[in-house]
Amino acid sequence: MRLPRLYPIIDAELLAMRGIEPEDMARTLADAGVRIAQFRHKGPYTRDALGRAENIGRILESAGAAYVINDRADIALMAGADGVHVGQDDLPPEAVRRLVGTKLAVGFSTHNQQQLCAGDQEPVDYLAFGPIFPTASKLNPDPTVGVQELARLRPLTKKPLVAIGGITRANMHEVFEAGADSVAVISDLAAENLPSRIAEWMKLTAEQ
Repeated sequence: MRLPRLYPIIDAELLAMRGIEPEDMARTLADAGVRIAQFRHKGPYTRDALGRAENIGRILESAGAAYVINDRADIALMAGADGVHVGQDDLPPEAVRRLVGTKLAVGFSTHNQQQLCAGDQEPVDYLAFGPIFPTASKLNPDPTVGVQELARLRPLTKKPLVAIGGITRANMHEVFEAGADSVAVISDLAAENLPSRIAEWMKLTAEQ
């Protein structure tokens, strides 16, 4: 799996705090030409939440962007997503792979050397590693790892690696230089002027 350099995350809770509808962010991302986006919904999947997940999927699909659901393989299948991303406390990647087969791509979050090495042996398409910098998008984040640790551990896996956690326009170049294939961006994308901010990110992460 070849990941685009920008991996936006549509975080329902964060967007609610900033007065942004997730569908509006998905539409703006699609209009900007993003090639992948993840929907993160940490609450229960009520009928409304599932409907929102399906709406976001339709928006991204219309633009040819890959759609990933966070945590929930069952919701990813129901919402017609292209992938599911799971963490250390979710279903094990092997169980997720049994559930989704080859229908969906599977991503897996790691936070230290042991988890990264273990993740390299899992049947997943890519790994996420972080938080690289302090992050406000999670209530109880794992310890910050930093770019030096990212650079040190990058050779331990040949899988595509997404760096996550506190990544901004100001520090993203350090992250790429440390070996990340892609950067997952949450807070720094959800600006008041969404089209302008997303366009800026697309320009900064344009592949040469």
